[in-house]
Amino acid sequence: MTKIAVIDLGSNSVRLQISVVDPGQAPQILVREKEYVRLSENMGTAKILQPEPIRRTMVALEKFQHLIATHNCDQMIGIATAAVRQAQNQQEFLHQVKQAYGFDFQVVTGEQEAFLDYLGVTRTFARQDCLILDTGGASTEIILVHDRQAKRLISLPFGSVNLTQRFQLEDVISAANLFEALTFAEMQLTGIKWLRKAHNLPLIVLGGSNRSIAKIDRRKHNTPKDLLPPVHGYQMSAQAIFALTSKLLAMDKKERANIPGLAKNRADIIIGGLIPINLLLRTLHITEVTFSNAGLREGVVFAHLENLTLPQ
Repeated sequence: MTKIAVIDLGSNSVRLQISVVDPGQAPQILVREKEYVRLSENMGTAKILQPEPIRRTMVALEKFQHLIATHNCDQMIGIATAAVRQAQNQQEFLHQVKQAYGFDFQVVTGEQEAFLDYLGVTRTFARQDCLILDTGGASTEIILVHDRQAKRLISLPFGSVNLTQRFQLEDVISAANLFEALTFAEMQLTGIKWLRKAHNLPLIVLGGSNRSIAKIDRRKHNTPKDLLPPVHGYQMSAQAIFALTSKLLAMDKKERANIPGLAKNRADIIIGGLIPINLLLRTLHITEVTFSNAGLREGVVFAHLENLTLPQ
C-alpha cells in the first residue's frame, strides 16, 4: 500500500488530496482538504502575486504539511496552475514555499492542466465521447474527447476570479458589465474552431464554480446533508442551469452568500465562474450536464500510476 499526497495550488483555492494506492486496484481517497486562498487576487495586468494572498497560501500549506506528516505519506506531488503559471514573481514565490515547507511544485502549462483534467474524468466516467470543461480561478480548460482519447484541448487565461475582477461582477451585477464579460469570453470561445465538433455532445464539468451549481441544486428539496446525492455523476439540464444563473444574477453578494449549497466565500465570484458553462451550453446546443468531482488531482495520480508523460 502506498499513500500519495497531491497538492493542487490553484488560483482560488489550494487543495490537498491523499490517496491510498494498492496494486491492481483503483486509488482510494483518504483525505480531501481545501482552503480558499485566492492566490490570484489583485494580480492585475502586471501579473504579480500579492503579499496577502501569498500569506494566506503559506498558512494553508503549513496545515497541509502537518496532515501529510500525520498520514505518513510516501510521496507528495505538488502542482501549481494558472496563478503561479502567469506570475512574474513565480520563482521567488516557489523558493519561499520550498524554504518554508520543503515542497517542490511543478508549474504545469495550460495544456498539461487540461490533460490531467482529461485523465481524472475519463478514468472515473465510462464516456466514449464528451466535452470536458474545467472553470478555475484564472483559467478555463476545455477538452474534446472521442473514443476516450483527448483529441483536442485548450487552456484559456480567464476564470472566476479574474473575470469577476476585470468586469466588476462581485456584488450587484450591472447589465453593461455582464454584457462586456460575456462578449469578452464569447470571443475567446468562438475562436476555437474545433469546438464545432462538440455540438450536442455530453458536457462534463468540474471546477469549484461549476460544482457549486450541483451543490445548490441538490439542496433545493431541503434534503438532509447526510442524504444528499454525490456531486460526482450528478446531472442537470441546461434549462435548469440557465434558470439558476438567472436567479443568482438577480441577487447581490449578500443574498447569494445565503443560498444553501453555495460557499459564502464564493458568493462574489460565482457569476464570473458561470460565464463559460452558460456560453458553451448556448453555442453548442448542449441539453444536459454531468458534474465531476474528479479532475486534476485524480489525473496526477493516474498519470503517476500509468507512467504517462504530460504533453509538452
